[in-house]
Amino acid sequence: MSHMDTDPLLRASGLRKSFGDLEVLHSIDLTVRKGEVVVLIGPSGSGKTTVLRSLNGLETPDGGRIEFAGGPDLDFAAPLRKRDRLALRDRSAMVFQQHNLFPHKTVLQNVIEGPVQVQKVPKAQAIAEAEALLDRVGLREKRDVYPFQLSGGQQQRVGIVRALALKPQLLLFDEPTSALDPELVGDVLTVIKELADEGWTMVVVTHELSFARAASDEVLFMDGGVIVERSAPQQMFTNPQHRRTRQFLDRILNPLHERQD
Repeated sequence: MSHMDTDPLLRASGLRKSFGDLEVLHSIDLTVRKGEVVVLIGPSGSGKTTVLRSLNGLETPDGGRIEFAGGPDLDFAAPLRKRDRLALRDRSAMVFQQHNLFPHKTVLQNVIEGPVQVQKVPKAQAIAEAEALLDRVGLREKRDVYPFQLSGGQQQRVGIVRALALKPQLLLFDEPTSALDPELVGDVLTVIKELADEGWTMVVVTHELSFARAASDEVLFMDGGVIVERSAPQQMFTNPQHRRTRQFLDRILNPLHERQD
């Protein structure tokens, strides 16, 4: 929280998205300030991942706006041009649920691919920066191995390093621990929490409510393609205002608890 700036880095307003007859986002409004950590929680299928993919240009909303401080300023009432999509990608980097590492490239090659090929960073500089990033997550000695030689947690930490290597203004995490064995979750969450403490701006989709409570500045609960409730984590987890939020949190926090629905 101490790192948070009052100036918005990102404003999304009125985002709508349908896949065929299924409307997955209904007029989503989201503001993310510099240094802020915003966490999206909610049941599967509630639209959380579609929000992230829209912010990164992986999905094109059917309506609404996305505005970054300093540009781009995109109005989805008009067709999205390739350069607009690339401008979104230039501002943000995404860490995926399933790592999405190139299996035929080493750890180091995975990390430097974006800086060298897309951002045209000199290779020697990209390697030095990649090694420093790998060192900070405890994986420098793995620089020359291939993804299949790593544990799931190590692969996900490489995925985080690959995103950091692009030096984005906004980090997007899509359920970064959901594909991991339970004993590996903590290592990945620790890295993300350290990044939050350093002042990185993030939007995180997660079911790890303890992380959301500890690391976020704002928590948004989504259901059915709408933001049902948004508040500071203390308010969200101790005194949620909406019945649907209370129901969801009860089922996550007390999975064996008998309910009278």
